[in-house]
Amino acid sequence: MADFVRMSLASAVLLVLIQCGAAGWSARVGRWAVADVVWGPGMAAVALLGLLAGPGGIVRRVVLTVIVCAWGARLGSHVWRRMRGHDRDDPRYVRMAEGRSRTTMMLSVFGIQGLTQWVVTLPVQVAAVSSDPDGSRWWIAVLGVVTACSGTVVEAVADHQLEQYKRQDPRPRIMDRGLWGWSRHPNYFGDACVWVGIFLVAATGWPGVLTVVSPIAMVGLLVWGSGVRLAERAMDGRPGIAEYRERTSVFVPWPPRTR
Repeated sequence: MADFVRMSLASAVLLVLIQCGAAGWSARVGRWAVADVVWGPGMAAVALLGLLAGPGGIVRRVVLTVIVCAWGARLGSHVWRRMRGHDRDDPRYVRMAEGRSRTTMMLSVFGIQGLTQWVVTLPVQVAAVSSDPDGSRWWIAVLGVVTACSGTVVEAVADHQLEQYKRQDPRPRIMDRGLWGWSRHPNYFGDACVWVGIFLVAATGWPGVLTVVSPIAMVGLLVWGSGVRLAERAMDGRPGIAEYRERTSVFVPWPPRTR
């Protein structure tokens, strides 16, 4: 337990430093969306810390570091390209900043994000200081790896399909092709699978099962926090959206309903 406490404290310090750097970057460029760029890479940094400094089983440390770094690097580069493609800040942050001081926004954006990153990476922190599983528990770890890798692929494919849609001219009213024909938010579903899978890997060793708060927090954030809920609100009133919502699952990919 002492090793876990030390790893969690070290992870917290690392994330504070990352968020302070992100806040400074945000102030320099005048864009709150910088927070989205460092979201994935910040959690990848925690995985690297666990790999380099953790005394736990080497197999899980290496596997989780590869998964989290691949996920974080892809997501960070994707958001960075998206941010560079616009000369204005993300409308979510513009609305959030209305009536708030800069200090309040800094704490609301970067402070809360750092705390969320720490909670979500708890399985990675536990795996960094606990032993590799033995016996039948390896099957749970394998299931977790498959789930996390599948989620990474789903998220990447969904993001690519959405990018291709946005480049079309003229652009169809609704993006309902590929994965988006089976789920209105397949990218968020893939993201959720990544962290459910990482939890399963961590849960094969004590006290990994206690970090179930991680996938719960991530799924909650994606569905009821800054993910699906805000995206659905942004689509309100768009031509064809009512029909799209009627036939397409909101989160979990499912064959579209037919009349």
